[in-house]
Formats: sequence, C-alpha cells, structure tokens
Amino acid sequence: MISIDPHLAARAGAIYLTVVPTLVLWVWRRPSSRARAGILLALVWNACVLLAIHLCATRLGWWRFDASGGLLLGMPVDVYLAWTLLWGAIAPLAFGSLPFAWVVIVAGALDIVLMPVAEPVVQLGPRWLVGEAVALAIALVPSQLLYRWTARDEHLVGRAALQVLAFSGVMLFVLPAVAIEGSSTAWANPFARPLWQISLIVQALAVPAIIGLSAVQEFVERGSGTPVPFDAPRRLVTTGLYAYVRNPMQLSAVLLLLALGLVLRNIWVASAGVIAHFYSVGLAAWDEDDDLARRFGGQWTLYRAGVRAWLPRWRPRFPGAADPARLYVAASCDMCSQVGRWFAGRRATNLTILPAEQHPTRTLMRITYEHADGTIAAGVTAIARALEHIHFGWAWVGAVLRLPVIAQAVQLIADASGAEPRPVWRNVG
Repeated sequence: MISIDPHLAARAGAIYLTVVPTLVLWVWRRPSSRARAGILLALVWNACVLLAIHLCATRLGWWRFDASGGLLLGMPVDVYLAWTLLWGAIAPLAFGSLPFAWVVIVAGALDIVLMPVAEPVVQLGPRWLVGEAVALAIALVPSQLLYRWTARDEHLVGRAALQVLAFSGVMLFVLPAVAIEGSSTAWANPFARPLWQISLIVQALAVPAIIGLSAVQEFVERGSGTPVPFDAPRRLVTTGLYAYVRNPMQLSAVLLLLALGLVLRNIWVASAGVIAHFYSVGLAAWDEDDDLARRFGGQWTLYRAGVRAWLPRWRPRFPGAADPARLYVAASCDMCSQVGRWFAGRRATNLTILPAEQHPTRTLMRITYEHADGTIAAGVTAIARALEHIHFGWAWVGAVLRLPVIAQAVQLIADASGAEPRPVWRNVG
C-alpha cells in the first residue's frame, strides 16, 4: 500500500483546490475589465496582509506552520498562494453578487472548516479563532471592498486610499521579503538602531514616498481616476508634481526600493529598484505611451515633449495651458497681501496674482486658488497649490501640505493663529 505524506497532501491539496476553482470561475464568469482590475487589487491586498498576519500569528500563538522547503518568512508558499487566491479571486468571482455581509460570513465559515483540515501543516493554537477574526477584518473585508468599489466605479477616494496601502505593502514588505529570502542573504534590522537613526531613516524615506502619494492624490482630484490601468484617470493629469516629471509614482517606487536596500544593507532589495526602473523605462513606458496617445492625442504629445519622464525639471512646465492659474489675495488683509508679495517675488510660472475683491463673479475667501481646469482651493490648500508654480522644492512642500490629515491639521493651526479663511466682499460698480 502506498503511503502518502500528509504534509505533502495538505500543501498540494491547498494549491490545487484553489487554482482549479479560480480558473473555472474565471472562464465561467468572464469578468469585465473593471472587475478584473478589482480582483487584481484584492489579490494584492491579501498578499500583503495575509503575510503580515502570519508573522503576528506565530508570535501570538494563533497558529504556526509545520513545513520545510518552499517557505516565505516561515509560511509555506503554496498555502500562502492558496489563501490569497481564496480571498482575493474566488470570493469575488463566486460571491461578488451576494450582499457584502454574506460574503464575509461564507468566507469565514469556509475558513473555519478548512483551517483544521490543513493539519498537520497548520498547527492551530487555542486562540486561533481570534486570529481568524482579525484576518477577516483586515484582510478579507478591505479586499472585498476594494474589489466592489473598483468593479462598480464607486468611492473613488476610498479605493485610491486602499490601493496606496496595498501597493505600499508590496513594495516595502513583500518584495523585500521575497528578495531577501530568495537570495538567502543577510539584512540589517533597522529597528535595532538608536531612535535618532530610526527617525532620520523615516524622514529620508518620506521624501520619495510623498512624491508618490501626491501623484496618486493628483490622479484622484484632477483626473478622477487611480493608478490602476483599468481604473485610470479620465483626463490627462499635468498639474501638481506632474508639471515637473511624467512618472512621479514610478520615480517614487524606484527611489524607495533603492533607499530601503541601503537601510536594510541588502543589495538584492536595492536591485529590485533598479529592475523596476528598467521595467518602467521599457515595457511599461511603451504600453503606457500608446494608451495615453490613443486617449489624449495631441494633448499627450505636447505634454510628453515638454516634461521629462524620470528626471524632474526644476521649474514647472504647463504645455498647452490655455490660461494661467489665478491666486486671489485679499488686498484688505495685510497678512494676505504679504503672501501675495512673497509669491510675486518668486516668479511663479503660469500663475497670476489678483486682488480677491475684484473677482468677476463671486465672493471669495481671503486666499483662493483657481485653475483653468476648474480646481478651486482656499486657505492652506490654496497656498499649497500656488507653491506648485515656483520650483520642484516648493512643489514638494506643497504636496506635503495638501496630503489628507496634514492639510486639515495645518489649517487648524492657521485658524488658531487668525489666518482662517474669511469671505472678502467684491467691489461692485
């Protein structure tokens, strides 16, 4: 009688029982392009979060894995892929039309059945149901929201925020883990450094990270889209940091991986940044150029000719801009007038400074920014937008000021100092 290794049977069964249903459901359901984008994002989210949950589970005694060979951070790769497919692809393909609560209930019940069946590879602890509840809350639920919002073109800001978290997890956690484990090389734990060094590392990584975050924010606010190809902006985005460089998100990712490689003292992590650069310069750039040329025609051609792909300009370029942006500053407010004079002295590009009292159609706040594309901002956000017209350094500062939470916090400080937005009545007659 042939003896079957229970470890091998459990691991092979995990991958087989998820890959085959995924393929069958894919052919049967024939998901739309937006649904495919949603499934991809759900997979990315689960790939990041489930690996992090595994690390927590081993420390907190929820469960552990009894396996050798084919491991990533101690987790069997086949089990990892199976779990990612189950929640990232099978759940939306099989249950995407069910009410959301039922998807969570069905997925949770299925997991409660499968986890004990996966023994002896999965060794469950006495509190494993706590870990299961945590996994459902931070892995399954957000991934299914991301899928539904993307497939249905809903909650633009919410799905963009989840995308940022998902791809940040891939870049800063999953890719370095794969690079280090795959190369079997050593790495330096940054958290073992003194606190002042950790603080400097965080600040250094924040410089390229803010470039990428601001680029995503610009896609949402000015383009009504996200970085995902099937969820792309509906109009060409050439403002913000895009007035300085065409690929700020790719530039941010490459710089972050290079910097992270230096921090971890691992050449393979840094090499991932170099590989990402060559990929973006080659295949990705070729496909992206064709897509943008088809969708935006001459507008894209003009922008492409005026703004470099990777090396940021020092001064902004606004190819094809019909009218300059306008910064309305209240002449009756001494503090506001000083702001206006400061911008005038910096030779801001494509920006006209005008008295707020002379707006032709409506009453404004003391400092208001208006762009030809219809963008309107007041207070701190208006100043941040105007900073984009000076040079790359000030544009980066403006990008920081416009980020969610930071913008609100700075505005509160300004309000407490007497610089809150106040209406300025127009001079009529």
